[in-house]
Amino acid sequence: MAGVEVQVEGLSKSFGRANIWSDVSLTLPPGEVSVLLGPSGTGKSVFLKTLIGLLKPEKGSIVINDTDLVKCSESRLYEIRKLFGVLFQDGALFGSMNLFDNIAFPLREHTKKSEAQIKDIVAEKMHLVGLTGDEKKLPGEISGGMRKRAGLARALVLDPEIILFDEPDSGLDPVRTAYLNQLIIDLNAQTDATFLIVTHDINTAQTVPDNIGMLYRKHLAMFGPREVLLTSEEPVVSQFLNGRRQGPIGMSEEKDTAQAQREMAEAGELAGLPEMKPQLEVSAGMPERKAVGRRRDRVQQMLHTLPPAAQEAIRRSYAAEPAMAGAGAPLPRRGLLGGPGGAADTDVFDRPGLQSPPPGPGRHRPQG
Repeated sequence: MAGVEVQVEGLSKSFGRANIWSDVSLTLPPGEVSVLLGPSGTGKSVFLKTLIGLLKPEKGSIVINDTDLVKCSESRLYEIRKLFGVLFQDGALFGSMNLFDNIAFPLREHTKKSEAQIKDIVAEKMHLVGLTGDEKKLPGEISGGMRKRAGLARALVLDPEIILFDEPDSGLDPVRTAYLNQLIIDLNAQTDATFLIVTHDINTAQTVPDNIGMLYRKHLAMFGPREVLLTSEEPVVSQFLNGRRQGPIGMSEEKDTAQAQREMAEAGELAGLPEMKPQLEVSAGMPERKAVGRRRDRVQQMLHTLPPAAQEAIRRSYAAEPAMAGAGAPLPRRGLLGGPGGAADTDVFDRPGLQSPPPGPGRHRPQG
């Protein structure tokens, strides 16, 4: 069963007189991985809290399973929240509890399961994120990467159909971020849940999601298949993906139009987007992501409505896959380093020998 579809329409949020964003509309396709980008201070984390009902918007609707979370009763909202799992920036672990008790906490609070059942569920989720054997450790005794994975295990214990990731890469070095990204893709293959990731990490945005959105100037600048944003010629997109100073985004807020135009004119040679990277594929030995086929069918139907550059990128990505024309051949696999089989790599996420995610070929889809 695929994850739940989330329909957001005309959502607006303010704190007092300070408007955070207005008229945000998007649909998170069931079972797919979506990423929400944007400069610091644009309200991405506020959006996640609003989506789960922790903050109430002034306008708009959030519809899940035919229920509008903005207008429903508190009892119904409580039930809908059970569909969600959330990984917070710092893992949000209780410092006085060991990892087992931290991960077991939602089961003890929200279910009537026996301790034997809880033990089995916690063991399963800890194995999924590569923490088997660390049950008795306290959060203060482990690395930041391990805390992230413990937080993710806790987010998974109620088998949520929607999983929200609030800057999962925050505080992690590039190598551990890469392993966490692979873990996210592998978990999506195993759970078929709907994922939404808020991130600043450009590599994550380029390689992980099926869909990408971007918050900018207090509204959702765009949301759709990953190829739309990754081929967009909008100055704010180019500046963000290239990580450069010249462009509409300022240090603390958006620049005025004249300054942005002057900088872009002076830096004409910097125009353009980085080369599009292939999307991560599941690790060897993992089940195929069911979302891949569903997304392919969905994108095929809307292909004619997309910008020409995005259409071309999508066609290239499916060039070796007859399924775009109605067949169903599997995608060719590539190794981690781009070769036929890749190179053997040891898992350095936190310690040698960690088995989640496993190394090996088959992690990338052909470039497109």
